[in-house]
Amino acid sequence: MSKILVIEDESAIRRVLVKILSEENQAYQVEEAEHGTGGLDLIKKNDYDLVLCDIKMPRMDGVEVLQEARKIKPEIPFIMISGHGDLDTAVNTMRLGAFDYISKPPDLNRLLTTVRNALDRKELVVENKILKKKVSKNYEMVGKSKEIDTIKEIIDKVAPTDARVLITGENGTGKELVAHWIHQKSERSDAAFIEVNCAAIPSELIESELFGHVKGAFTSAVKDRAGKFETANKGTIFLDEVGDMSLSAQAKVLRALQENKISRVGSDKDIKVDVRVVAATNKDLQKEIAEGKFREDLYHRLAVILVKVPALNDRREDIPLLIEHFSAKIAEEHGSSPKKFSAKAIDLLKGYNWTGNIRELRNVVERLIILGGDAISEEDVKLFASK
Repeated sequence: MSKILVIEDESAIRRVLVKILSEENQAYQVEEAEHGTGGLDLIKKNDYDLVLCDIKMPRMDGVEVLQEARKIKPEIPFIMISGHGDLDTAVNTMRLGAFDYISKPPDLNRLLTTVRNALDRKELVVENKILKKKVSKNYEMVGKSKEIDTIKEIIDKVAPTDARVLITGENGTGKELVAHWIHQKSERSDAAFIEVNCAAIPSELIESELFGHVKGAFTSAVKDRAGKFETANKGTIFLDEVGDMSLSAQAKVLRALQENKISRVGSDKDIKVDVRVVAATNKDLQKEIAEGKFREDLYHRLAVILVKVPALNDRREDIPLLIEHFSAKIAEEHGSSPKKFSAKAIDLLKGYNWTGNIRELRNVVERLIILGGDAISEEDVKLFASK
């Protein structure tokens, strides 16, 4: 049942609106308020699918109600009710986020059509928000171990914020999956997720990669180029293997985090950026700081929230689930049916020393699917997955 609030100080018009909506559709539950402050109080306390709000009212006018309501519950569509002299204001309220407006006295067909359209839009907004919170299957975090449950809980708490996150763990544990989860469950999920592998970029090019450059800044700079921070504006930048970043690049990243602005290599012009930073490393940054290889002030800027991803050897109970997940995924990629692994085959794999972590397990599962029988047996594991 759709819940609608009518905020209107003229009792005659308020009664007409309530009567029309209540009688037209039994699925509408209609409540009313006779002034703006009372209406806003109801919006704070209740969940409404739609608000019809007069513009000219005592205590608080409709424009103020709209602006305040959008701060606390931006998903609620507003239909503004305008007198003849309020039309310009009504049009302006649409720039402030109102769905539409209707004139007094209300035309029955226009009113009901506008209400239906607004409720349809509300439903789409809610569906989109739910979809935004769902993590893409490509970056699904598989496991039911205590360690993985703890990480999921942290992600659910930190993702809606803009807090910076530092993810630590061995190579192959899935640090990039955590970063993707944080982005996809955040309010920035519609914007870009830009990944930078700091270990794969030569130290002399890392600053240009991160911050861009202007034409002529160095020999191969034949034209202006935006860096990753600019590309990630309004979204998330993932600094993978941040412990391998040069000290000079670290200084520029620190400035970007402190001032929310960067400058391209070869330019003194500041560029404002609005970027959430998630970083990851397989190094002990405290040791790197002690050895003068990593800036302590940058560490504290990055490590607002710390997430440690466990090694696969520390969450062996997740191996059966991971095998099932990889088997299905690999079969989908190959256009075939998933292969079953026998209990003994799984037990044997659970006992291996997974120094390469999840990345190594996936490679082994793919090898077994390609080279093993119709069902993966203990013998298949001994033949094709020997360590």
